[in-house]
Amino acid sequence: MQNKVNILNKKARFQYEILDKYTAGIVLSGTEIKSIRKSKASIAESFCEFNDRGELFVVNMTVEEYSHGTYYNHKPKATRKLLLNKRELKKLQKEVQNTGLTIIPLKLFITDKGFAKLDIALARGKKLYDKRETIKDRDNKRNLDRIKKNFK
Repeated sequence: MQNKVNILNKKARFQYEILDKYTAGIVLSGTEIKSIRKSKASIAESFCEFNDRGELFVVNMTVEEYSHGTYYNHKPKATRKLLLNKRELKKLQKEVQNTGLTIIPLKLFITDKGFAKLDIALARGKKLYDKRETIKDRDNKRNLDRIKKNFK
């Protein structure tokens, strides 16, 4: 393909503790994939949930309308179905229902074959003190790197 598209959810690793990762396909219409190829999408505020039939959907994922689309254009905030194996879906649904975990998207990308894929993660929300610990560790690492750079 022409260019690599990597749309990241930067807040996810700060707000959640990642337990398990999966790569899922997305069911898209024609104009949605064209907008994603132009990097006109956002997964910052999105999350995943199951419907009553056990299918997994991504909610709040924003894909901007295609600029050259006519009345065939899609809705920017529509829920989109995710494609996983039955075994993976059952495992995820059991974890979400029993332990109260959540499923969040981490990265939206296009494969070499031209298919849109979404990296999703089974995650547990961090408490405020965990977030403070993360900030403190990041600052300490940055300061150590500065010191090492000055001594070289």
